[in-house]
Amino acid sequence: MRIEAYVNGIGVLGPGLDGWPQSRGVLAAERLYAPVPTVLPLPALLSATERRRTGRVVRLALAIAAEAVAHAGVAAAELRSVFTSSTGDGQNCHELCEQLAEAAPEISPTRFANSVHNAAAGYWSIATSSTRPSTVLCAFDSSFCAGLLEALVQVAVDEEPILLVSYDADYPPPMSAKRPVPDAFGAALVLAPRREPGSLARLEITLCKEPAERLAEPLETLRRSNPAARALPLLKHLAIGRRARTVLEYLDGSGLAVDIEPCA
Repeated sequence: MRIEAYVNGIGVLGPGLDGWPQSRGVLAAERLYAPVPTVLPLPALLSATERRRTGRVVRLALAIAAEAVAHAGVAAAELRSVFTSSTGDGQNCHELCEQLAEAAPEISPTRFANSVHNAAAGYWSIATSSTRPSTVLCAFDSSFCAGLLEALVQVAVDEEPILLVSYDADYPPPMSAKRPVPDAFGAALVLAPRREPGSLARLEITLCKEPAERLAEPLETLRRSNPAARALPLLKHLAIGRRARTVLEYLDGSGLAVDIEPCA
């Protein structure tokens, strides 16, 4: 079975990749890649009170989602969404564990609310006043592919545009020894069922058993080190803007083949 959708907007944030315009030049090999630490902005869409409650994962997810929606030129409140992350908020999990280890453990209601896997999607709905359906997924290191597959299936079935948001941030010690994600990375796509004046490319996906595409260093290190960065080969071909085919790592040795056809 083949399913397809059109890319209308892109958001990217990660080590040395600060938004799609800058990242596009790096991924298309038009400028050198310098993997400096990710800087996560405070989410301007939220009120001051809500902003103070957000952690790294929420700030990352909202930043890339806002960029993709602005790039597509659509109203955020009108989009259904798919949020996908392999880890959730590791810093918040760490601090919860520290509090539970105290002689008299007291858990902040805000910290508990931020511990759920759909926290980023919840903050997005608050920030945009959206009441559209939202799906939240986790598939360990295959979370980006699971999210992409889910988003394209929804586009094909419901014939509505959708926002895909994939994000993973680092865990602090000692958890980082078991889950070594060194820095935050996220990518977001606005996908639509039909070509529109601003569409960037058409994507068509199929499951396969082919090996995943590797990148040149140091981008390959980033691709391997953060599950959300499994999106990088796809983003690279979107940046280059030529017809291409890439294979992304999926579950149990399978791959997700993506055929990319630019609209320009």
